[in-house]
Amino acid sequence: MKKLKSKSLFFTFIIVMLLAVTLVSGCITITTPKTLVSPPASSTPKPAPTAINPEWTLPATTNQTIKLLPSIADVVALVKPSVVAINTEVVSYDLFNRAYTQEGAGSGWIIDTNGIVVTNNHVVEGAKTITVTTDNGDSYTADVSSVSTDALNDLAILKINAKNMPALKRGSTSNLRVGDWVIAIGNALGQGIRATEGIVSRKGATLPVDQGQTLYDLIETSAAINPGNSGGPLVNLAGEVVGITSAKIASVGVEGMGYAISIDTATPIIQELVNKGYVVHPWLGVSLYTVDQVAIRQLNLAVDKGALLVQVVAGSPADKAGLKAGDVIVSIGGNDVTAVEELTHFLHLSKIGEPLEIKYWRGKNEYTTSVVPAESPRP
Repeated sequence: MKKLKSKSLFFTFIIVMLLAVTLVSGCITITTPKTLVSPPASSTPKPAPTAINPEWTLPATTNQTIKLLPSIADVVALVKPSVVAINTEVVSYDLFNRAYTQEGAGSGWIIDTNGIVVTNNHVVEGAKTITVTTDNGDSYTADVSSVSTDALNDLAILKINAKNMPALKRGSTSNLRVGDWVIAIGNALGQGIRATEGIVSRKGATLPVDQGQTLYDLIETSAAINPGNSGGPLVNLAGEVVGITSAKIASVGVEGMGYAISIDTATPIIQELVNKGYVVHPWLGVSLYTVDQVAIRQLNLAVDKGALLVQVVAGSPADKAGLKAGDVIVSIGGNDVTAVEELTHFLHLSKIGEPLEIKYWRGKNEYTTSVVPAESPRP
């Protein structure tokens, strides 16, 4: 009976902790070189070095004309009128359950002349008021009830009551190369729209941002990104949006590592948010927790890696497949699973209605079952 109580307490603890933020840190170690000691002088003189090639001469200079880069100022002037500052108010509660209002700031950009604005989900999540301010100083109050969001991919769509707005053009990341110049424009530190420049440092980056949430296909850039930039556009030198600024690694010793959601990844999600108001994902109907030493000790698990089922929704695809709370999934669709992020990634690469093979552990035994993902419930 005591063991069952311990399991119950553990699952309650896990559910509360599912939103814990994953911290990303880095470290650079600098070593001091050893003192060099001169070798003892030799009494025998060294022979003169042999020539490599007596006939060799330096290559001729090419006098190639360097192609000048387009003016960054011209690009900023083109894009800045389409970037907006977003200010929010969120109701939070202190330790004594007393309500207080917390203010937040972020960015967005106009994708349609009729006032459709793209931003990040985390910029507007839980907001009771959302104020959108354009570059020329006009302010609009967005209807909170009509905000469309996709938390999994950290995207959101707002609608403001405005016409003839300057909409930005979308680019593509297919031709974007490491080393290409990009410009991040947004409401940095909540102090108004400003621009920073940098290059594409990496494409296809992956970054865990929360328990069970990982962002994929990100553009890593050296353009300075600060709080308030979230949701703003990352543009190329043609003024086209190639990414949506989303995250930054903020650790001691880490500089120049900002991340933007690829516009190629974001485009179909934006389309669905505008058309439906939400995004449909393959759904199993489970709450998950990455297996760690705490779970292993509390539940006496037979495996040290995998995705632990904390809850299984009644009537869900997982329930119909026979899965239960306490099971540990170690493989889905032929892909090994060592953490919640991997299971979530492989699940959302699957197709709704097509069976997936799942391998899982229950107690000391491994089992195999087939699950058919369904459409995620409407928010």
